[in-house]
Amino acid sequence: MFDAFRSRLYRLGFNFFPAYRGTGGRVTYIAPDWQEIRVKLPHSWRTRNYVGTTFGGSMYAAVDPFYMMMLLKTLGDDYVVWDKEAEIRFEKPGRDTLYATFTLSDEEIDAVKAELADEDTDAIDRHYTVELVDDEGTVHATVRKTVYVTTE
Repeated sequence: MFDAFRSRLYRLGFNFFPAYRGTGGRVTYIAPDWQEIRVKLPHSWRTRNYVGTTFGGSMYAAVDPFYMMMLLKTLGDDYVVWDKEAEIRFEKPGRDTLYATFTLSDEEIDAVKAELADEDTDAIDRHYTVELVDDEGTVHATVRKTVYVTTE
């Protein structure tokens, strides 16, 4: 119960935090265990570019911090997590509200921990992909994130 309340507070915190609020994106859901996050990016005067489609910078910024945050929350305080690299591929101009769903499986979390438990491994890079889709599931952009993880 408390974790669900806490995740709702984080969702509100993201949506009111000025740096994230400026993207035009809104966090609509954070799972209590931080293994799923959903974001929506409305097509509005705030996110529209010169030619009337969703600004690419808004698309990227709306999805930027989430895999890093999910790993920070699921791995715990014994790990250091940083965004290292990102790549965005625009597939189709956005003219509607776009949605992104981020997921981390138990297997992925266990794999990160296992890889870092190896004495020969100081740090690892993990690659994650998220798609921005419309109501019909059409992909408008694909973002690939590289996240750096190490132990303290």
